Amino acid sequence: MAEQIPIQFDVKLEQSFASFYTASHQEIIQHLTDTASGQGEQQLYLWGKPGAGKSHLLQACCLRAHQRNRTAFYLPLEANKLPTPDILTGLETFDLICIDNIELCAGTSAWELALFNFYNLHRENNHQLIVAAHCPPTLLTIELADLKTRMGWGLTLKLQDLSDIEQIAALTFKANNLGFEISPQVGQFLNKHYARDLPTLWDLLPKLEQATLIAKRKLTVPFLKQILAEE
Repeated sequence: MAEQIPIQFDVKLEQSFASFYTASHQEIIQHLTDTASGQGEQQLYLWGKPGAGKSHLLQACCLRAHQRNRTAFYLPLEANKLPTPDILTGLETFDLICIDNIELCAGTSAWELALFNFYNLHRENNHQLIVAAHCPPTLLTIELADLKTRMGWGLTLKLQDLSDIEQIAALTFKANNLGFEISPQVGQFLNKHYARDLPTLWDLLPKLEQATLIAKRKLTVPFLKQILAEE
């Protein structure tokens, strides 16, 4: 029987360590960089609120691994769109596996068993694993006890919430990466009068970039109000 070749999910080239706003997460970035490079911990568990940057960092790990001529696979799990557990077949041969939203497999017996079997094979091969979730491993609702125990092995890293000042700085940093400027005044306006959750703010940035390009204008508070009014 021919070996199944896993379908690789696209890793966005712009999701690198260099394009991540580090804030107070220097130590976490170092652990991730070391593991992606083939050093550091054999297993990392990364958790934080939606929009904290977990998906960005997992893709950055895969990019770093590829730059070091290592085989790496990024597997993002989506609510109500779980692939069949067969997707794990063959992944134990990769140097680095990064699984996003690991909490979504909880409660699905076929997925839990497949993940448990993959975990054992991958670890026996002395390869490295990074998983990300919205909660710490102790709060995962995984029913397979041995799998839940394994989620707590290795080092657990938490992405802390950004302060208001850090959130404005992150907006400015991400806007610069997209090629436009967010002034402190615009950042403060967004922080006070727009959605406070990070995923909504990150989704807004490409729209602001497009609006500034079309209008050939800098992003001022009055222009921002006009853009938001037209949404």
